[in-house]
Amino acid sequence: MDASLLNSAPITADGVRAAAARLSGKAVRTPLIENATLNEMAGGRVLLKAEVLQHYGSFKFRGAYNLVSQLTEEDRRKGILAWSSGNHAQGVALAARMCGAHATIIMPADAPAIKTNNVKALGADIISYDRYSEDREAIAERIIAEKGMILAPSFDHPHIIEGQGTAALETLEEATARGLSLDAFIVCCGGGGLTAGCAIILEDVSPQTDVWIAEPEGFDETWASIRDGVRHRADVSRRTICDAIASPSPGRLTLPIMERLVRGGLTVTEEGVRRAMIFAWRELKLVVEPGGAAALAGLLSGKFDARGKTTALTLSGGNVDAPLFAAILEDRPLPA
Repeated sequence: MDASLLNSAPITADGVRAAAARLSGKAVRTPLIENATLNEMAGGRVLLKAEVLQHYGSFKFRGAYNLVSQLTEEDRRKGILAWSSGNHAQGVALAARMCGAHATIIMPADAPAIKTNNVKALGADIISYDRYSEDREAIAERIIAEKGMILAPSFDHPHIIEGQGTAALETLEEATARGLSLDAFIVCCGGGGLTAGCAIILEDVSPQTDVWIAEPEGFDETWASIRDGVRHRADVSRRTICDAIASPSPGRLTLPIMERLVRGGLTVTEEGVRRAMIFAWRELKLVVEPGGAAALAGLLSGKFDARGKTTALTLSGGNVDAPLFAAILEDRPLPA
């Protein structure tokens, strides 16, 4: 990671508010959904931030636009480089197109087709790599050294983090309008950009709200890092259906924020994620991708006690290939 990022201005609640102003009229103000069946199951009130309805089906546009829109014209002409399994890729590709820049995305060869097709449709170039044997950051460093492109990291950048935090700011505004105070906020967590941004604004506006993270089994290194005070790294050779949040390790910028502000971690199984996706489809009438269903899986599994509480959680992405989604809904073996 570029060392300059580590010496940048602090990540603040005011930065999240400024990001919200930039995103006004650009991002979708996604609905905060409440479902009677889910409330009954949880024994409390559950509010679902439906980022599956954001541009290109993911919260990632928020951070991408907040970063790209602040670049100088000179930097935009150099081109934007990012790595992503798909959701950040789509967010950067759309933000770059809106801001008159060209994007190149380093994507795993096995990324969902719906994501790669959308990135191509937005006019971005794709560089494929093997996520199980190659280092995407090393590839990016070589390209930047050769071409001088501007890096838009998937989570470890102040503007990315503050942009993602606008999801929690909107949640708080809507909950307040309903006369509700949040006891907890559960975030689907990969590298921690969404979690860190949400935690920063929650600390300022709603300090009584406990922040929790939900991670897939085998990729729960963020909570382990927070718990142990040492940055852990996941075994990236391990397979998971939760590609969107299968980050190797938490970020250098995101981890200190999460160490200070995250209350607890939920490790969810793939079976739990499947059940959450089925619930979202049947009860909420929403398509939620595996990684985007992790927080809901943590709640439905009973690993988080929501009884008597008002709990918000993120449905952070909805980009899942049709064969995988059909197999999950029909309880069939997953496609290779």
